[in-house]
Amino acid sequence: MKVDGRCFCGAVTYDAEIDPDRVLICHCTDCQNHSGSAYRVVAGVVNDSFRLLTGELRSYEKVADSGSLRSRTFCPECGTNIYACTVGEGTGFFGLRLGTINQRAELTPKLRVWCRSALPWSDDLSGLPAFPAQPDLDALDEIVHQS
Repeated sequence: MKVDGRCFCGAVTYDAEIDPDRVLICHCTDCQNHSGSAYRVVAGVVNDSFRLLTGELRSYEKVADSGSLRSRTFCPECGTNIYACTVGEGTGFFGLRLGTINQRAELTPKLRVWCRSALPWSDDLSGLPAFPAQPDLDALDEIVHQS
């Protein structure tokens, strides 16, 4: 599937071909820490097809829990994470950050990995109150205090 995307500020744009069957949720502690969230959703890029159209990327390399050296790239202007890949030719997983892909609503995760690090509450969010946009703070306080 052809996709395109951008960083938050728009300085970085790209296109790529991804495998929609390789969209996954990663619960590893590195993804939690790096994203500032409970997990990260990524789409697997096919055959080195990622192409940077505008802007520049910076990267940070770290040895992951798997023992592989992973490079995380980001926009140096706004800090948006664009992708991560295993360092070394032909090795590992190249994953675009789902939130940067314009077609993200068409992509559904097919599996979850590193679940031993998953936060206990991340398995089922269906019971939480949901709002179409930011709720009024008074309404939010009322709902939180009812639980």
